[in-house]
This record gives sequence, C-alpha cells and structure tokens, in this order.
Amino acid sequence: MALSKNDIIKALEEMKLSELNDLVKAIEDHFGVVAAAAVAAAPAADGGATAGPSEVDIILTEAGASKVAVIKLVKEITGQELMAAKALVDKLPATIKSKVKPEEAEEIKGQLVAAGASVELK
Repeated sequence: MALSKNDIIKALEEMKLSELNDLVKAIEDHFGVVAAAAVAAAPAADGGATAGPSEVDIILTEAGASKVAVIKLVKEITGQELMAAKALVDKLPATIKSKVKPEEAEEIKGQLVAAGASVELK
C-alpha cells in the first residue's frame, strides 16, 4: 500500500523536531544528498528601482529641547530669514527641504538630530 502525499504530510505534522531531524539525516544518507536551502539572489524585477529613491524630502517632525538651535539650523539649511525659520519650526511637521539627494538629506538629518530634533526622510 503506497502512502499518499497527504499521509506523508500528516505523519510529518505529528513528528517531534528531533524525529524530523533524524528523518532528514536518514534521507540524506539514503539518497546521498544534503538538505540545504538553496538561496540565490533573484534579480530585481523592476530593474533595480528598489535601490531607493533618487530624491527625498526632509521633514522636521519635532524640534526637541534645543528649539533655538534647531531654528538656527533650519535658517541655515533653508536660507530663510530667522523669523521664517522659526515659523517653520513652530508648525510641525514641516518640510524643511524638498527633492534632495539621499546623501545630502542624511547629512542634514544628522545635523538636525544632533541638535535634538526628530527628522523623517520621505
């Protein structure tokens, strides 16, 4: 009497982990194979578009405890007047800079975070 696929699966479900391990070793020995997962990096289906965005927006979400330092940084980053920078920081979340290269955005984010602010890159 041959076992069906469902019978084999049901039997596997009822086995303990140590029994499954013994079964795998027995199959390896019997067939002369190694049960290793074949892992291959599949090429990106979208031609590499998942590598990340080419431009991001820098969004200030929280000024933190050093609000004055963050306002001065925002003034420097945006090139705005001090009062305009303060108004921007007072209405959070605010886009500090748009369509920036990710490397530049990370650098600006680092400056703002170092001043105590919270920043998102979108």
